[in-house]
Amino acid sequence: MRFLIVVLLACVSACGAESEREPAGLALLNATIWTGDPDNPIAEAILIEGDRIVAIGSSSSIRPQIGQARVIDATGRFVVPGFIDSHVHFLDGGFKLSSVQLRDADTPEEFARRIGEFAKTVPAGAWITGGDWDHQLWGGELPHRAMVDELTPAHPVWVNRLDGHMALANSLALELAGVTRDTADVAGGTIERDGNGDPTGVLKDNAMDLVFDVLPPPDDAAYDRALEAATSHLAARGVTSVHHMGSWDTLAVVQRARDHGTLKTRVYAAVPLADWERLRDEVAKHGRGDAWLRYGVLKGFVDGSLGSHTAAFHAPFDDKPSDRGFFINTEEDLQTWISGADAAGLHVVVHAIGDRANEKLLDIFERVARENGARDRRFRIEHAQHLRPEDIPRFAELGVIASMQPYHAIDDGRWAERYIGPIRIQTTYAFQSLLDAGATLAFGSDWTVAPATPVEGIYAAVTRRTLDDANPEGWVPNEKISVEEALVAYTRNGAYASHEEHEKGMLKLGYLADLVVLDSDLTRISPEEIGNAEVVMTIVGGEIVYQP
Repeated sequence: MRFLIVVLLACVSACGAESEREPAGLALLNATIWTGDPDNPIAEAILIEGDRIVAIGSSSSIRPQIGQARVIDATGRFVVPGFIDSHVHFLDGGFKLSSVQLRDADTPEEFARRIGEFAKTVPAGAWITGGDWDHQLWGGELPHRAMVDELTPAHPVWVNRLDGHMALANSLALELAGVTRDTADVAGGTIERDGNGDPTGVLKDNAMDLVFDVLPPPDDAAYDRALEAATSHLAARGVTSVHHMGSWDTLAVVQRARDHGTLKTRVYAAVPLADWERLRDEVAKHGRGDAWLRYGVLKGFVDGSLGSHTAAFHAPFDDKPSDRGFFINTEEDLQTWISGADAAGLHVVVHAIGDRANEKLLDIFERVARENGARDRRFRIEHAQHLRPEDIPRFAELGVIASMQPYHAIDDGRWAERYIGPIRIQTTYAFQSLLDAGATLAFGSDWTVAPATPVEGIYAAVTRRTLDDANPEGWVPNEKISVEEALVAYTRNGAYASHEEHEKGMLKLGYLADLVVLDSDLTRISPEEIGNAEVVMTIVGGEIVYQP
């Protein structure tokens, strides 16, 4: 049901002296507002002028200030600061909304059927990409190119696992990429081979570049459509800001939208860590952007993923005793890049999954901070999934932000114990332990690896009930956190994680007017109901960008 929206065409008599100021754009009354502001945690009404909050408090205190404004009667609905998704692949998500959908394909036959059916809808020669398949749904056996070759003789196929750390190529795609049994293994990656030494079609991490290098790039129009699709998708889920883990190409797409005034999601845009010198020079020439598009941040990788057996652990995988994962980049390269970027005043965020990867990255962060001297650097570890107990306090000690994705816990929790055993899972997605140690948590989705739906992420952090319902009391339940702690991680801490806590992440006088209206009060409903809460309005910069 839509809100009651009233447009006041003239100032009511109660306006008094307020008629002298610029007319307010929007007034939200009779709401239950969780502001995220520790000094003023609860309110009933907000007044917005332009893109900023000019008053917040009780409905009775806001009414006399309305002037000529559009008034929204929230009828008691729950309002929070706009959700900040601290880890997305923004443009990839937009493209994948229109690609083959394999996320819930639960048998090899269904996997192949969907690819074959999708091939019938696109011209011969068109690449079939995306997919986000999960082989755990059919028992864990990796797919093989033979499964789809007969169904796609005229289409190169390059479909990725949901974590983005491995993908399946059909024989045509391998031929175009020049990948044969004679192709040498790739450092920091794996070419899966059968018993005869022939490629199965599955490539992992750095080996994926063999196909990416021949994948035709999208044109500007395709990029623009993907950005628009991603923006609309996220607005419907209450996401008003994203930290985009992207490339120079995708930064250019977002910059073009910003220049044209069409950007409706605020973007903190990362580029590859190895390019830190280029970013240093760009920032020196052009600054770090504005409230819509900010840059100055670099994204790097230590290892791969648990689901692909490429996360770097101290001990071998329980289900693959000869394997303990690997580093995608060398420790020496990471040290050089991070040190140089940090000395240049840039923001460094780095992916680490396995306990060995997290330990080494914390070691590098510690050395760089000591060598480069004190500053407000806010190093981030993206994912921080599997930690040794002794490394958990180091996050707070070093001021390292744990940028985590709670939905992964209820997804991976279905099968992670088979991979790393009952001991190591005790400090997997260690939300509560990190908070108890004084660390800062910033939450995101890793979309399209997981849904870009913050209420589902909050549900996951609060309940830790796995997707298969096998853990009704929560998977590793001692790591559950409260609703308010999860809300902070999706709002105020997300702003802190991009050095923007002084203008967003809270509903506060002078802050950006980014907010979300939900149909349920997340702090009052049962934890099991949180994932069913729906967004009924999203406002960015004082403009309604979503209303069903």
